[in-house]
Amino acid sequence: MLMPRRSKWRKQQRGRMKGKATSGSRISFGEYALMAIEPCWLTARQIEASRVVLTKKLRKDGKLWIRVFPDKPVSKKPLEVRMGKGKGAPEFWVAPIKPGRIIFEIEGLSDEASCAVLKEASSKLPVKTKIIKREEGIHYEGI
Repeated sequence: MLMPRRSKWRKQQRGRMKGKATSGSRISFGEYALMAIEPCWLTARQIEASRVVLTKKLRKDGKLWIRVFPDKPVSKKPLEVRMGKGKGAPEFWVAPIKPGRIIFEIEGLSDEASCAVLKEASSKLPVKTKIIKREEGIHYEGI
């Protein structure tokens, strides 16, 4: 499971998922990419589920890059606990995703195979995505 080795602070505020992604919105490594088109929090479990599908389908033919990392702790209070008494303990880690953010990149497969693999991986994610292809000289600025 993905999580930071150590973090400066144990708990974080929730923040906002407003606006479009500025960093991580271009294809940098692979030939095909999976881009988010709506905001969400991707948990470490969801990223891992998609990664397992991609690595099984790619085998030794293709190469995979994971462009997101869950570095935000989400805290929860235990069940049946009264209000107050401070913030709950950190339960899991998430990666905040904005529209236009590249989640995965792959290369080494044919066009149809790449699209099929990324479509299957996107079914494991709770966010609407689209598959984009690297074009020479064209960069995708957001969506």
